[in-house]
Amino acid sequence: MSYKIILTPIDGGEACKRALSVAMNIARQCDSHIQAIHVKADSKEAVPLLGEGMSGSMIEEMINLADRDADDRAAVAHKMFDDFCSANNVSVTDKPDCTGGASMSWLQEEGREDERVANRGRVVDLIVMAQPANDTSQPSLLTLHAAIFETGRPVLMVPENSSGDIGKNAVIAWNGTSEAARAVAGGIPLLATADKVTVLTAETEKSVTRIGGEELATYLKCHGITAKCEHVSPGAKSVGEAITDYCNDNGCDLLVTGAFTHSRLVQIILGGVTRHIISNAKIPVLMIH
Repeated sequence: MSYKIILTPIDGGEACKRALSVAMNIARQCDSHIQAIHVKADSKEAVPLLGEGMSGSMIEEMINLADRDADDRAAVAHKMFDDFCSANNVSVTDKPDCTGGASMSWLQEEGREDERVANRGRVVDLIVMAQPANDTSQPSLLTLHAAIFETGRPVLMVPENSSGDIGKNAVIAWNGTSEAARAVAGGIPLLATADKVTVLTAETEKSVTRIGGEELATYLKCHGITAKCEHVSPGAKSVGEAITDYCNDNGCDLLVTGAFTHSRLVQIILGGVTRHIISNAKIPVLMIH
């Protein structure tokens, strides 16, 4: 397995540039093609949100202002894309062969970013995007949730202070669930190139009845990946805090974990572990639901 098509949402900001840098390093390892997607907001969707009593001319003016703002944002994002391609000496093509090195293409769609990324993300191998600045960072948080829960693809979240190189010291947060198993499967290309892989399990009541880290390490060995097993006892900490603390204390540069939600209908309501990791991770995190 290898990542041949990588999707990266961009809005022209520095956070997106860091995500692109990580995607480019992976693309060079895997001869991948990066689809940089910018979703331009549809100003007409904002019409029902405008205040009552506004005249038609006022609404039209508001729409025109929103259109100009969207055009400006798209121009900034496209310039960042062009500058990035030039600085990295990467070819731009809409017909990649994914055998002769990394390549990139520009995609621009209109609508809601979370919906467009979720739709496009179902036909790629990996989605790389920046970590939301905080729990109220919209629409990036909604887009991240949509990528994780609506595509079936691995999503690599890149934090603000991440360097372009990742995956030399990788940790798998293992609890024996199907979500964790899918995350491991989706992370095999990165784990296979790591210098060090640790299977980390947290001691909880539920983990006792599930398949353990040692069995996972045996499975990984068949893929040429040597992993050691470590256990943490959260104690007074939450499981999410115990995992992120372990990563920070041991100089890890990649966390592979399943993503959980308490509600299939309201996917914004995340499990406690997933919410903590998204908000507090200081290293890239590969997640899948």
